[in-house]
Amino acid sequence: MAETFEVKIIARIHSDFPSKFGIPRQSGLVENLQSLIVFEPEYRNPQALRGLEDFSHLWLIWQFSKAVREDWSPTVRPPKLGGNTRMGVFATRSPFRPNPIGLSSVKLEAIEKHPKYGMVLRVSGADLMDGTPILDIKPYLAYTDSHPQAKGGFTDELHLNPLTVIIPDEWRQKIPQDKLEALIGVLGHDPRPSYQDDPDRVYGFFFGGMEVCFTVCEHTLTVCEIR
Repeated sequence: MAETFEVKIIARIHSDFPSKFGIPRQSGLVENLQSLIVFEPEYRNPQALRGLEDFSHLWLIWQFSKAVREDWSPTVRPPKLGGNTRMGVFATRSPFRPNPIGLSSVKLEAIEKHPKYGMVLRVSGADLMDGTPILDIKPYLAYTDSHPQAKGGFTDELHLNPLTVIIPDEWRQKIPQDKLEALIGVLGHDPRPSYQDDPDRVYGFFFGGMEVCFTVCEHTLTVCEIR
């Protein structure tokens, strides 16, 4: 019988992504993305944050709350490999794992006192959906956590050049100024599944209270509507 233990939700993140589609595939890809970490009531003790202001980056350990299931598969199909090639689940960051746990590195922008939620953390670069449960927060330590010469497995062979993003003035004017650069970053990293490449197809996702519709032809993404 497999052993189990209880894990507590200590906080939830508030981001501009109400659904999965459009979220950057890794943390740190879009540095302009702003999110707020709100602690659960029993963890709102300011003493728990003492000294955190001296760190620039954090590790977030979180739950794939929309991918919880009883069974698991030893192999998965990474989207970046076209959705056809299988890899061992432990060689990927797929949410379909024995334990649906994610790990993200984010930049700590500020520790703020919220009038309703007490002390909160403002972070940038997160790749989490709005409401995602946070299980733990740890400081990022560059002297031990950073490995510039590390091998990236199959990801080393991927072409990750950002798309050229075109937003006509008609639609650019509908985007709040404080969301514009973050949205351009999200679009530039191509939200589409890697196996979809139809230049006539209109894609859409929700971001910061807007529905963003776009098409992609070769290496150019064009926004065709903001709702």
